[in-house]
This record gives sequence, C-alpha cells and structure tokens, in this order.
Amino acid sequence: MTPQATMWLIFNTAVPAILLFDVLVLQKESKPPALKESAGWVIFWVALAMLFNLCVYSLLGRQKAMEFLTAYLIEESLSLDNMFVFIMIFEYFAVPQAHRRRILHWGILMAIVLRLFFIFAGVALLEKFHWMIYVFGAVLVLTGVRMAVEQEQKIEPEKNILLRLFKKVIPFVDRHDGPEFFARTGDRLAATPYFATLLVIAFSDLVFAIDSIPAVLAISGDFFIVATSNVFAVLGLRALFFLIAGLVGMFRYLRFGIAFILVFVGVKMMIAGFYKISIGASLGVVAGILLLSIIASVIAGWKK
Repeated sequence: MTPQATMWLIFNTAVPAILLFDVLVLQKESKPPALKESAGWVIFWVALAMLFNLCVYSLLGRQKAMEFLTAYLIEESLSLDNMFVFIMIFEYFAVPQAHRRRILHWGILMAIVLRLFFIFAGVALLEKFHWMIYVFGAVLVLTGVRMAVEQEQKIEPEKNILLRLFKKVIPFVDRHDGPEFFARTGDRLAATPYFATLLVIAFSDLVFAIDSIPAVLAISGDFFIVATSNVFAVLGLRALFFLIAGLVGMFRYLRFGIAFILVFVGVKMMIAGFYKISIGASLGVVAGILLLSIIASVIAGWKK
C-alpha cells in the first residue's frame, strides 16, 4: 500500500467515526454550548486536524504537511466569515437556540458532500485547462475587494434559488414549534421553517465554497490535500459557530483580514506562471494576517 493510500484509509476511517460520535454523543445535547465549552470544542477540532497533519508529515513528507496546514488555515479563516452569515440566517428565521445545533449538524453533512463535488470539479478543470488558474485568481481578487468595500451583508432567503425551487415541489408551513424538518398538515407532508433554514445555510456554504475552494487550489493541486483540509475545516464549523456567536462583537476587523487573504491568494494564482510563492511564505502571510486582524479587533473592542 502506498503512503497516500494509507492516508486515504486513515481519513476514510476517521471521518465516519467522528460523524458517528457526533450523532451518538453531541446530538443528545439540546441546549447550545456555553462560550467556554465552545472554545474547548474548537480547540478539539483544530487539534484533531493537526494530529491528522502529523500523519501527513510522517507518510507524505514536509511539503504536503505544509500544504495541508496552509489550506486548512485558509479554509478556517474563510469559515469565520461564514459564521456571521449563519448567525443572520438563524435570526431571520427566528430559530431558537435549542434547535440550532441540530440544523448545523445536517448542514455540515450537506456541506461536506457539496464541497467534495466542487473540489473534484475544480481539480479536474485545472488539470485539463491550466488557464483556469487565472480565472480562479481573478475571482478571488474581485471577491476580496468586494468584501473589503461592502459595508454590510444582506440576507434575503426569499430570493434563495434552492429554497424557491423546493417551494415549487414541496409545500411549506409558515410556523412549527417542534424541531422537525417536516410535519403533517392534514393529509400531506409539509416542510417546516427549520428545513428552509437548513436549505439556505447549505446554499450559503456552497456560495462560500466557490471562493474558498479556488483559494485552496492555489496552495495545492493534490485532490487529497484539498479534500481533507476542507473536510476537517467543515467538521469544526458548528463549534466555531457557537464560539463566534458568543464573541460576535469582538471581530470588527476580521472581514478586512479575510479580504486581504483572498486578494493575496488570488494574486498568487495569477502570477504562478512566472513567479512561484513558496508554501512557507504563503503560510506565514495567511497566519500573520489572520492573527493581526483578530488582535486589532480585540484591541478595538477593549477600547470601545
């Protein structure tokens, strides 16, 4: 068995085990975790990813481990921006705190499937049409600039394409007090507002994946590295959501840091044909900008 085949075996064994643990243990908790507990779970998921990266280092070498770490950091930093959108979606649909954990669980599973499809398509495109790297780079630069200049994000679920398509096929009820995604109304089955929330969250993550996956492809063209770094980043989204929800007022400059990272990665892709930025330098820039934006946000929060 080759080293990469061994790593695939480890990954394909670990992820189902983690998801099973999530269903059997974490899903039994109905109330949202406290801030301290959320921070502990974030540390746990990051430590799990780093443990996996240690296996990558042992079997695939330093270069692949650096690629995984950089890709994971990019995905985590972009996920921070996702969390603010998720918070607004939950507020829009007036989802009680007790039911948000369950919706996020199923949203994460949908995100993993959709992202793997996009990763496979992205890698295939770059292998067949190398010039697509410049298209991806330009998209990232434009996204970063737009993120930096936009004052606020607007959530308009009623315009969500996926939700509108489902409403044409499945009847929806306006109100429902239980945690179910579907409920009986008379003799027919109808979707509840919680199912609508799930669809909008899954679609929102898909939109973010259009930005984040090209960003990771700028770091590595290896399907294994891109796929595993994405999955490990997505697995920790729920803990990250509850942590960000508790500290939402402390990250006023985070958006600018994420925007700079997108522009940097986009430029990296666009100049790859005549100048290659090393993985070490990329890792330093991504980690440094993310850290500086968080520190600046915290200091600004203290002063306020």
